[in-house]
Amino acid sequence: MVELLGRQASIFVPRIKVTALHVRVRERNYKSDIHYLQHHCEKFGVQLLVRDTDILPIENAKEKDPCFLCSWYRRKVLFDVAQEIGCNKIALGHHRDDILETLLMNTVFQGTFSSMPPKLQMNKMPLEIIRPLCLIDEDDIRTYAELTGYQQQTVLCPYEHTSSRTDAHQWMKHLQRINPDIKSSLWHALRVREQDCIDRLPRSR
Repeated sequence: MVELLGRQASIFVPRIKVTALHVRVRERNYKSDIHYLQHHCEKFGVQLLVRDTDILPIENAKEKDPCFLCSWYRRKVLFDVAQEIGCNKIALGHHRDDILETLLMNTVFQGTFSSMPPKLQMNKMPLEIIRPLCLIDEDDIRTYAELTGYQQQTVLCPYEHTSSRTDAHQWMKHLQRINPDIKSSLWHALRVREQDCIDRLPRSR
């Protein structure tokens, strides 16, 4: 995404400014090569900021999924820094597989047919969340990363292979064996659901 937005920022219209943020959680064993990340960002004219955070005790913390807590504190730093430096948009790197796997998790565990929207205006702060990679499959991103020699950053998380998202990833693999076009089918179902919600909105006179 740094490359995608960095190249976009070099185009005069529409003119955008891009800043990358790398958040490390002290309770997780990161092996971040900051020198590599800095060089990668500079290559595409993107400023890199690095922040550390802790997973602090919160009410009902034992009832919370550890992945939720880690994500919540990293997201909090992201929001704080975005407002600190005057951003009006936060770009997240979720790809199409992330969105479809979230759809499966929400359907199975929450009983809702919903997922992460490609574009979301925050209510409590002047920020908009966008997901520029939402139409790209994970396999295509992985192939491109290998072809361009991207260096993968290592996160030694104890929950990496035992989370609900890991389960959803396996569900998707199983569904693909049943229907190779399952991703397109689920994406179409999401689009139909979105359009149905839009059609139900009251019309202004």
